[in-house]
Amino acid sequence: MRSRLFLSACLIAMTALFAGCASTIPDANPAPSTVMAVASESAVPPTSPTVNRTVVLDPGHNGGNAAHPDQINAPVPDGRGATKACNTTGTSAASGYTEHEFTWDVTLRVRDLLAARGVRVLLTRTDDAGVGPCVDERAAIANRAGADAVVSIHADGNTGAGAHGFHIAYAEPALNPVQAEAGTRLATALRDAMVSGGAVPSTYVGSAGLNPRADLAGLNLAERPSALVECGNMRSATDAALIETPQGRARYAELITAGILAFLG
Repeated sequence: MRSRLFLSACLIAMTALFAGCASTIPDANPAPSTVMAVASESAVPPTSPTVNRTVVLDPGHNGGNAAHPDQINAPVPDGRGATKACNTTGTSAASGYTEHEFTWDVTLRVRDLLAARGVRVLLTRTDDAGVGPCVDERAAIANRAGADAVVSIHADGNTGAGAHGFHIAYAEPALNPVQAEAGTRLATALRDAMVSGGAVPSTYVGSAGLNPRADLAGLNLAERPSALVECGNMRSATDAALIETPQGRARYAELITAGILAFLG
């Protein structure tokens, strides 16, 4: 009985947050041995606009961060002349389900969806048991790769009453032409895909699902089109009911993928 009640609650939450939330995406592999995936040429037409495009996916935080405070608290450049911590542990839902678990799961799903379209995908970390990498190195990975798009995947931990919904962060004020133009377009494409898919824009930060920020080193240091997706608020019971289900994580992945593909054209 309790399991049926929980399932009913999750379905109600998913309906409230997403229109048409049914998904056929299977559960992600929890521990892939590779950080790159490329679809076979037979699966994707060679003239597809996504073939030979490179996307870097940055799953927020890491499973070993909490056990290594000296490493993750070490100062690194923030991209605006100051420093900030190498990384953080991330947030968690009331159940204890962690942000790093969530971001890893969603990232693997996005990776597989993009690879099926012929996109070359790189991840900034190889598993969910390590430490870091630091936020400046995450940006450097994407810069070195010459990525066509860079998307950091996160979930928020705002404790405000009624705070829920997604938002997309981008660098503002921009520090280079890529941030000013392509980075903003990527953020807008992600926002539009989320809204088109029925996701609810944040009720507590930003405007209409977009949140310009100057304090995120990964965005400040970006030389490639970059944006950060806060999929939802883990401290919101409504959002957490979706974040904690495989069906909800599959839907987040579908919408993020749709935004990336729209940006790639």
